[in-house]
Amino acid sequence: MSQGNAEFAEFFAASWDPCLRAVAASTGSLTLAEDQVAEAFARAWASWPKVSRHPAPRAWIVRTALNAGASAWYRRNKETALASDDFAVADSQAAGLDTAVLTALRRLPARQREVIVLRVFLDLGIDATARQLGIAPGTVRAHLSRAMTALRGELAPVTTAGAGR
Repeated sequence: MSQGNAEFAEFFAASWDPCLRAVAASTGSLTLAEDQVAEAFARAWASWPKVSRHPAPRAWIVRTALNAGASAWYRRNKETALASDDFAVADSQAAGLDTAVLTALRRLPARQREVIVLRVFLDLGIDATARQLGIAPGTVRAHLSRAMTALRGELAPVTTAGAGR
């Protein structure tokens, strides 16, 4: 096996699961995520010399996977698919994701969901996330703040019992 092949095989083995979880969290469908991530890895393999030099190859995979799903059919059906609550429990467990978290993520606007996926699931910094999304770092911070506030509100609602004492 050549050096490039071995390097790609190592990257693939270490990156498949995190990338799949990130894309599944963004799309709300493990099946769709598997198809998109497989397509992204195929594209990475075809351009491995370039992708291997990318500052965040996993982010490249996730971004490419999400872009692969942006066909006319997907765009036309995206809002319906993300709004539905039919993300199977088995799918979420297979992807290593909590169903309540996925439901909350689906309720976020698309850009906030993308920021969460890159910052939380792939642990990219603010600047790297901004570069991947083509937005300013301040915009990433704003989306992250809004998303985290919304997720906290949904996942850990504040009880008003005893407030004001």
